[in-house]
Amino acid sequence: MPFYVSPEQQMKDKADYARKGIARGRSVVVLQYDDGILFVADNPSRALHKISEIYDRIAFAAVGKYNEFENLRLGGVRYADINGYQYDRRDVTARGLANVYAQSLGTIFTETNKPYEVELVVAEVGEDAETDQIYRLTFDGSVADEHGYVAMGGQAEAVAQSLKDGYREGSSLEDALRTAVRALEAQDSDRHLEATSLEVAVLDRNREHRLFKRLSAARIGDLLAAEGSGPGITSGGAADDEDAGGSAGTGADED
Repeated sequence: MPFYVSPEQQMKDKADYARKGIARGRSVVVLQYDDGILFVADNPSRALHKISEIYDRIAFAAVGKYNEFENLRLGGVRYADINGYQYDRRDVTARGLANVYAQSLGTIFTETNKPYEVELVVAEVGEDAETDQIYRLTFDGSVADEHGYVAMGGQAEAVAQSLKDGYREGSSLEDALRTAVRALEAQDSDRHLEATSLEVAVLDRNREHRLFKRLSAARIGDLLAAEGSGPGITSGGAADDEDAGGSAGTGADED
């Protein structure tokens, strides 16, 4: 006789499998600051990114299996480019992109044996903090409209609790970055993150046209050391900030 598994049990097993895969990855934090949205990832790789540009005002962050969320990122870039070309660049929004990702993830979760082991954030910076948009998407296609901050991957609950304790609306970039790094370090009290092991990018509303910008390790170290209150982090790497290298820049690595 064939072995029978109820649909409820199948969904539960898939969800448990995906959650365990996501928890094995290193964490990513997304939070608002006074001039835009900050993305901080525990990611020492200089080639495989967890944070990427999608379109002029939209960025993408992910945790989980690299090959899976890289496929999603590339699909998002194609969606944005095609819609921006056929209609108008203003018609490409984080909300529309989140809906596309939700449909894809939901279909994969329900119709395939193995769900994607990924969790995503799609963020769009507005004219002011009130019009910023941050959407969190889970492996089953669920979408949450987030405000202030988001923590994904690793020990996400510990990171989120640290953000809850330390986050302040309207923070400067320096304060927001220090808050994010302290939250990432909250997973292990003995660990101190260096600038070279962080991937940091911003959606800066004060820039023109393309608002996404990566920060070099040297710039990260300078920001964390500002006013002598950095958490013991040293700088390294290139001296200048790195502008986005195009919407099709690389995605990130599973740890």
